[in-house]
Amino acid sequence: MNKKWQIHEINDEEINRISNEHGINKLLATILYNRNIIEDKDIKTFLNPTRKDFHDPYLMPDMKKAIDRIEEAIKDKEKVIIYGDYDVDGITSITVLKKFLSERGLEVDSYIPNRLDEGYGLNKDAIDKIVGQKYDLMITVDCGISGLEEIEYANSLGLQTIVTDHHEPGEVLPNALAVVDAKRKDNIYPFNQLAGVGVVFKVIQAISMRFNLDEKEYLKYLDIVAVGTISDIVPLVNENRVITKLGLKLAQVTKNVGLKSLLEASGYRKVDSTTISFGLAPRINACGRLGYEKLALKLFLSENKNEAIEISNKLNEYNRERQEMEKEIFNQAIEKIEKSKLEEGEKQVIVLGDERWHHGVIGIVSSKITEMYFKPSILICFEDNEGKGSGRSIPGFDLYKALSECKTYINRFGGHSMAIGITIDKSNFDKFKKQFEEYAQNSSISDIIPIIQIDKELSLKDISIGSVSELKLLEPFGEANKMPLFLFKNLKINSIRTLSEGKHIKLCLKEENFSIDAIGFNLGKLADEYLIGDKIDVVGSLEINRFNGMESLQINIKDIMKSV
Repeated sequence: MNKKWQIHEINDEEINRISNEHGINKLLATILYNRNIIEDKDIKTFLNPTRKDFHDPYLMPDMKKAIDRIEEAIKDKEKVIIYGDYDVDGITSITVLKKFLSERGLEVDSYIPNRLDEGYGLNKDAIDKIVGQKYDLMITVDCGISGLEEIEYANSLGLQTIVTDHHEPGEVLPNALAVVDAKRKDNIYPFNQLAGVGVVFKVIQAISMRFNLDEKEYLKYLDIVAVGTISDIVPLVNENRVITKLGLKLAQVTKNVGLKSLLEASGYRKVDSTTISFGLAPRINACGRLGYEKLALKLFLSENKNEAIEISNKLNEYNRERQEMEKEIFNQAIEKIEKSKLEEGEKQVIVLGDERWHHGVIGIVSSKITEMYFKPSILICFEDNEGKGSGRSIPGFDLYKALSECKTYINRFGGHSMAIGITIDKSNFDKFKKQFEEYAQNSSISDIIPIIQIDKELSLKDISIGSVSELKLLEPFGEANKMPLFLFKNLKINSIRTLSEGKHIKLCLKEENFSIDAIGFNLGKLADEYLIGDKIDVVGSLEINRFNGMESLQINIKDIMKSV
């Protein structure tokens, strides 16, 4: 697939100013400039955030109302239940709020809907159970903003509700005591991209302020908040960066028995955003995907080391099971796509359905399909007459808006521009598919091509282990703060070979008297297109490779083309 290489325009005068005033090298200053982090205060906060950089939680919509009601519950020793989601964001949200409120003397329980039987969000059967157990107050975390009917039902049964969420609200807000969501249209909070656990963090910060508690009473949960924030793929800028930068430091010395155990079980040596994204998140999510959502919560709430180790081992098993399912569904999906190409021709979007698929896993497969074909995809699992599915999109195509325009045949959907969940009758699948494809056809989606944003063109002589090491100040990397990419032109291939049975590619590249190793993950097929002696242009990130006590620079390749 052709990709467009787009290099940031460089302002040398401004970059020199940033470099000199903040005592950082020009390579790091260039990245900050490219990220539009150019004001002194913003640079200081970005590179070295502190607990003083959190916004006032009471600027959030309905925060005072929520805290007033929670304060009343604490004083009157009421029975409170937290209703959350089954993913990492939901699990960490429940963990933080439950632990914090329990320490305030509240009797707090939790409810997580089973993904396979109940699906996402509030449901009336769950509310019946909660009312039957005589709870006075329900607090939703990472869900609730779309539960209008369910909250009205709770109201009719005398159950009061506080909603804390970070998803997009509809035209009408739920009729809850308080709706704490910075995506509300009347929001004045300075940042509206917090994860669900980020909103919970603001709630416990607000409670701490109300009760004049020491800051450590809410700051001590930043390790768990960081795990949920990174896992939910929200933009790691502004307050999310403060949360994750400080939270990862705390995670390295975490006192949470479950988190410590899972970090060890994941096999990762460093505690960084990569460890969370690829080590912890898949293991925690595997529980929810396979219907064991309570186990991950039990892990984070555990105070027993042996119990935590046992649960962590189970999470590893579930993750392996999930990987096998995912591989099977992926292969079946690819087969359907290629067959459809032959029978119907190329489509602008990919919509697939199958009775064999596990709807707890299809979201991951949808993400891989979208990445592979650079097309929005929706995969649906049919169970009897109902289909439950997940969709992923590409930059420039708002999937949530698309479904809003194609909801004639949809029973229910939710999510945001890049990812959605959907429920549909099996009998309406073909009609929905046709309507969605027509919408995509009319939205000029074919004009969207993948763009690789390049921070700077470099020569091998421009880089050193020292300058690359300083780029670590940009961590944690994630959404809206991607790892910097650099362009190297006219590099000569000194050696080229494949790794892992042809899956990856390894090269030694040379420019004048300078040489560097390069690795391209999942680019093994390119080994047949290039020969020793070829001149190539390479886009990739810079890494420090440590082996046998030696350090060397390495390019992690994102794309290659022959030099002109």
